[in-house]
Amino acid sequence: MKIRPIGQLAATLVRASAVIAVAITTTAAWASSHRDAPNIAMNPSVDGTDLYMFRSYEKGRADYVTILADYTPFQGFQGGGSFFMFNPNALYEIHIDNTGSGSEALTFQFRFTNTSAPTAIPVGDKQVDIPLIGGGPISGPAPATLGINETYTVDIVRGDRRTGTRASVTNAAGGAHRTVFTKPVDNIGEKTFGGPTGYATYANQYIYDIKIPGCKTPGRVFVGQRKEPFYVSIGIIVDLLDLDLAGPETGGNNNDQEGNNISTLALELPIACLTAGTDPVIGAWTTASLRQGTLLSNAPATGLNKVAIPGGAWTQVSRLAIPLINTLFVGVEDKDKYNWSKPKDDDSNFAVYLTNPTAPTLIQTLYSTFSAPTNLPRTDLTTVFMKGIKGLNQPASVGAPAEMMRLNTSVAPVAIGKQNALGVLGGDNAGYPNGRRPGDDVVDLNLRIAMGAFCVMTGAKDTMQVGCTPKDAPSGGVSFTDGVRKTSVNYGATFPYLTTPTSGAINPPAAAGTTYP
Repeated sequence: MKIRPIGQLAATLVRASAVIAVAITTTAAWASSHRDAPNIAMNPSVDGTDLYMFRSYEKGRADYVTILADYTPFQGFQGGGSFFMFNPNALYEIHIDNTGSGSEALTFQFRFTNTSAPTAIPVGDKQVDIPLIGGGPISGPAPATLGINETYTVDIVRGDRRTGTRASVTNAAGGAHRTVFTKPVDNIGEKTFGGPTGYATYANQYIYDIKIPGCKTPGRVFVGQRKEPFYVSIGIIVDLLDLDLAGPETGGNNNDQEGNNISTLALELPIACLTAGTDPVIGAWTTASLRQGTLLSNAPATGLNKVAIPGGAWTQVSRLAIPLINTLFVGVEDKDKYNWSKPKDDDSNFAVYLTNPTAPTLIQTLYSTFSAPTNLPRTDLTTVFMKGIKGLNQPASVGAPAEMMRLNTSVAPVAIGKQNALGVLGGDNAGYPNGRRPGDDVVDLNLRIAMGAFCVMTGAKDTMQVGCTPKDAPSGGVSFTDGVRKTSVNYGATFPYLTTPTSGAINPPAAAGTTYP
């Protein structure tokens, strides 16, 4: 029997449920943290959408951690003519906390430059620039047929992100421009690249071996467009959870992200360079910042981005670590505040959204058969999301509770094809919420965690020390789902793991639910 929302909300709960419904449905989508706050929805180029962090499961790379930070949501595959470049006026960062303090110990900073190199053709007695960024077939690096060349630099900062010690990450291959890396252009289409295989071959040329100051072992970096890895049935979720919450875990609904692409910052870093002392646990989050002010000029300009003159200090406008935190838990009035904040301040700013979460009450209100956990304040949520689970991914020393993605780097990776998409709840401790791999079903998992799954898993003696037991979560054992499921085999087996972006040449678009090449 399908369990769907009750038709009418009880009169006594109308006001409360209306407030909760607004808190979830006015954020545009439950697509992890895509468009998760009013301000960031207007700045897609600096909108962090997903963060992944896991022990590399590519053969021979188990001594590395892979971190993937995705930006610019809802990239339709027909994204021309400029497609989706990173913002050259922005600062993109990946932060690492290896002391449990809630503050960054290491930061990797990405800055971008876009250079115009238009293709001109003779028209009469004039050479005139064509209106396309691709002026012919593209295969090798830095092709003459590409009208815009997008490059980037990577710095590592030890200590405070603004005042710490800074050094340049360099191309291990050397050369005169070893601090400058090139981003492959987005997947323009079949004629330009000769199909998915042609684009994959082209983009793989931009996976760089890198030397990281202070690290003995080289790492790897890739920046470029990828097929959207996040999977979710968005439309029916934002329609007051109009889905069969206890239905089939796979095949029940369409993946509404299937045809989209994303822009990815990918790092593969030696574990020995990320951990401090004997503690194997690290935390991570990604941010994007813009200058405090921008002067717009109406004077004639040439080249790219010449009419905007940014100035002032960097101001953080986007933040992301654990998926769905801002979308599913944080109230509307504080969503922009979350994006502007630092993890070390979370306990005073946002803890109430986890100790007294609204989403379980909404589910209980809309569904007559489910009950929200009763262990208020919810210590299980603050443990999982703000401290880490003791014995799994909690640092040896925990400062103020801080929301970030935590990974125990001593937990061995699980090979592709053998991973459990339900991570720790499915008996696979190498998966979410111990870090996050592309195939981990974070929508189903966060629904279950919100409804008390760890209260059930910890048992009557609370062996996981999350602060609750099965009696506190009557519905904590329900297999909540949005009916969409992928697994590790839907992604790559090698760095950067995310797959070739969908071609801009698909026309007309395939039917909903179709798996694109």
